[in-house]
Amino acid sequence: MAKFSQYIKGDKVVWMIVVLLSIFSILAVYSSTGTLAFRYQDGNTEYYIVKHVFTLLLGLFFMYVVHNIKYSYFSRLSQLLLYISVPLLLFTLFKGTSINEASRWITIPVININFQSSDLAKLAIILYLARLLALKQGEIKDFKQSFLPMIIPVALITLLILPANLSTALLIFGTSMILMYVGRVSFKYIGYTFIIVVVLMGLLILILMQMPGGGRVETWKARIENFSGGSDEDNYQAEQAKIAIANGGVFGKAPGNSTQRNFLPHPYSDFIYAVSIEEYGLFGGIFILLLYLILLYRGVNIAMRSPGTFGAFLSIGLSFILVFQALSNMAVAVNIFPVTGQPLPLVSMGGTSIWFTSISLGIILSVSRGNDEQKQGGNNERT
Repeated sequence: MAKFSQYIKGDKVVWMIVVLLSIFSILAVYSSTGTLAFRYQDGNTEYYIVKHVFTLLLGLFFMYVVHNIKYSYFSRLSQLLLYISVPLLLFTLFKGTSINEASRWITIPVININFQSSDLAKLAIILYLARLLALKQGEIKDFKQSFLPMIIPVALITLLILPANLSTALLIFGTSMILMYVGRVSFKYIGYTFIIVVVLMGLLILILMQMPGGGRVETWKARIENFSGGSDEDNYQAEQAKIAIANGGVFGKAPGNSTQRNFLPHPYSDFIYAVSIEEYGLFGGIFILLLYLILLYRGVNIAMRSPGTFGAFLSIGLSFILVFQALSNMAVAVNIFPVTGQPLPLVSMGGTSIWFTSISLGIILSVSRGNDEQKQGGNNERT
């Protein structure tokens, strides 16, 4: 165990959460992909689970590599990632692969993997904001010198993602505002920005509604209407999720015994939490929720112990956006939010989304590792 801990650095609780979520993910995905396998793989149920396990293992490898990199290097990398993200988002918007009327993916040639450019943009904007907040603490209240250089890239990324993926755009914008508030940016600027963004979003939606087909606005409108007062037939997804949760009861029907996985759309991604509650019960659902809340707590704790502001902002920003995404997915499953399409981090079946989640966790662990090394160095100096 001592030799093993030499290679696994950083917050051990975060590592444990990652392992638990990964194990749970394998069980949940294997259980929920049966219908998919019979529909597309002639009943070969091993196809999707083998692919998912490989994706998870590769994600864990990325996390391990990243957590060994000194987190200060990500400050230099943040600008490059932002410059790459913008043209990728533009390409995705106009030439990307469309699934369910949403152009969100770029298909990588040769390996034929769908890459969601917004995943890279989420990571890039948090790194970039953390860098600017750390560099400009001496003039953080200055509108021109500090606020404008931060809000312009946030607005650009949000607007490029918005037409195809409203929930991700809101997730990025909301997390960015919280991170700026934590970074002591004037609340007045944040408040004005919020009002302006609401007005601009309203205008953009009106413009999109005038376009042929209405863009994604009709989808957003239908989801909100179905959520707020649609019939059971119109609100099919939410109704099936509620049945799954009711079937699960307190203790669940046991792993692999879900029946609603055969009726829920995307039970292996968007509604994997509902299937999980059906199989593991209320206690299982609460346990998963607690894992994400503990992750948020540990991320904030790592930030508070960080001697440098860049590391602190990194840990807070990445922890918040990951946990907010998880809460969004779970809120949809229990019918608190309308359908958003957000996957459950490290649990839902996916490719690049799991990898970028793993990289984000690796960066948080890199900050934690830096804290431990700094503390150990201080102790060595005193002795």
